[in-house]
Amino acid sequence: MDQVNIQSGLGTCLEGTSVLNKTETCYIHTVPVSEIIAVREIEIDEHKDDGKWQKISKPMAFKVYFVRRARQHRWRCSEVKFCSNNEQLCNQWVQALREQLDKQTCRPKRLIVYINPFGGKKQGKKIYERKVAPLFSLASISTDVIVTEWANQAKESLLKGEVDLDMYDGIVSVGGDGMFSEIMHGVIGRTQKNLGIDQNDSKSELAPCNIRIGIIPAGSTDCVCYATVGVVDPVTSALHIIVGDGQPLDVSSIHHNNSFLKYSVSLLGYGFYGDILTDSEKNRWMGPTRYDISGVKTFFAHHSYEGTLSFLPSSSTLASPRDNSRCKAGCYVCWKSGQQLPLLQEEETHNVVKRNEDKEAWKIIRGKFLAINAANMSCACPRSPKGLSPSAHLADGCTDLIVVHKCSRLEFLRHLFRHTSSNDQFDLTFVEVHRVEKFRFTPKHLEDEDSDIRDIGKKLFGQICRDHPACGCSSINSIWNCDGEVLDGAAIEVRVHCQLIKLFARGIEQSVTPENIQKSCAV
Repeated sequence: MDQVNIQSGLGTCLEGTSVLNKTETCYIHTVPVSEIIAVREIEIDEHKDDGKWQKISKPMAFKVYFVRRARQHRWRCSEVKFCSNNEQLCNQWVQALREQLDKQTCRPKRLIVYINPFGGKKQGKKIYERKVAPLFSLASISTDVIVTEWANQAKESLLKGEVDLDMYDGIVSVGGDGMFSEIMHGVIGRTQKNLGIDQNDSKSELAPCNIRIGIIPAGSTDCVCYATVGVVDPVTSALHIIVGDGQPLDVSSIHHNNSFLKYSVSLLGYGFYGDILTDSEKNRWMGPTRYDISGVKTFFAHHSYEGTLSFLPSSSTLASPRDNSRCKAGCYVCWKSGQQLPLLQEEETHNVVKRNEDKEAWKIIRGKFLAINAANMSCACPRSPKGLSPSAHLADGCTDLIVVHKCSRLEFLRHLFRHTSSNDQFDLTFVEVHRVEKFRFTPKHLEDEDSDIRDIGKKLFGQICRDHPACGCSSINSIWNCDGEVLDGAAIEVRVHCQLIKLFARGIEQSVTPENIQKSCAV
């Protein structure tokens, strides 16, 4: 691209014509102002007839850096050079564009960045310095960077108030799902603490967090990033942060005996996925490969777990987990849920009991289960583009409860293979899925009215059997896999909090055509 001539006045879009040498072909560039990253004046060199180069002291050209959509939902930073023989005109355009950018109030100007240098392939610091920091600098975003040195450092610093969040427009997580979970717990916990809300009370109406969180993927698993952006790519995620995107996200709170355990935003899995996590934790030195090996071992172990699952179905009729819809950028279901949220919160405040919270509305399932999975989002990843629940929504106030009853290894394998194919993974007699607002699970041994000694014996020998499966016994309990972390306690109570946090994202876009580009400030 050798020359770009300005063709039209400045409105919501910037339009220019690119003229290539030795051809008469023109290419029109139309870029929404909301997706312009920066405008920079440049100096140009002019060749004189005497063969000498003379540098022009004042700029008569400028570059516009903007978002360009590439394949598979990737974004890239591109640039267009605008030249003019009229210095005053050039300066007017630079000033006008900068004034337009200043009106993009949703854009962050100062960020605090937490980097996990140990996650994934231990490339977090390098990824940030080489791919992300230059883009933030180009967009004139100032940053305070903290490279964590121990587990839960980010969570603790946020909870203890060591960071003045009022100074920042957002928090950036550089790492995997574990690092994001740390920051999320810190932000939610601090918000509730400041407002005097008791997190240990499972009936508490949690207050939404005002500050946005950005995710730069650099971990073993980057499920949240993939489900909210559509690709695991640091540059794409950085550009979403720069343009100030905002995507609300549901969060599930998990309690045991009126004691708060954890928050979850992606997968809460018992049985198969819990056992995979238990085994993989012993082999963290293997990196991401450990999940494949543990998955094979867990599949052949084929453990099932008995218990009672009770749940409150969603009261919404906008969508269902088997309607073949997809949660995309500008999703109507999530938007409608956000519109209804203030009314629901007012009802909770005045202790108004909703119709579907009547005891008769709760459904109960008893039996032996190979897996119980609660998916707040699709849980898609590069290996499973559809995810565990393809039609799950990011911000509808519900989770998709997937129940896999005890079956043969061959039948369970059919179910697993359908996660990577176009077939409906729920269209099997031993699988059922429900869109729910709350659910509870109680293992069978906790339901029995036996002596404490017998319960202790079951727990003890169940653990021995889990650690040494060669004994041939089935363990009493699995564990819950909460967004890739072990959750203490098998008996839990889960509640979904609609749009509790907000990310620097916009959801997965429908296509890359310019006609479908959406404005970044829309939430």
